[in-house]
Amino acid sequence: MKKYLLFLFIAGSLSTKAQKVESIYVNLYTDSLKKGTFNYINIDGKLSNGKYLPLDSTHLIFWASAGKFNGNSLWIDQNIAADKVDVKVRLRSDPSMVKEFTIYIKKKPDPALKTLDEIMSRPKTKKG
Repeated sequence: MKKYLLFLFIAGSLSTKAQKVESIYVNLYTDSLKKGTFNYINIDGKLSNGKYLPLDSTHLIFWASAGKFNGNSLWIDQNIAADKVDVKVRLRSDPSMVKEFTIYIKKKPDPALKTLDEIMSRPKTKKG
């Protein structure tokens, strides 16, 4: 009985068709890259069944004109002089599927973070 069930399970899994990535899309979480940190590059694949799948470096090959990739995250050095970075993403299972895009580098520095004392001494507001 166990062998029969195992056979049915294997036969069923072989007949199941794996979904194929039909297209890839870039969904950035920000409009610019931040210096001195990793910037996550979000790529989604549209599957043949119409669903979307987040893709990572096991599915994709990443390339950038500046910086260094670690998985989906692009490190931008604090001292970079460029205003923008060109990025290319290629699907490993179908090398003809490529997305190329440009991301600008943030120019203005981030505002200083408030201290705990500054946050705690802020006047309380009433919620209406």
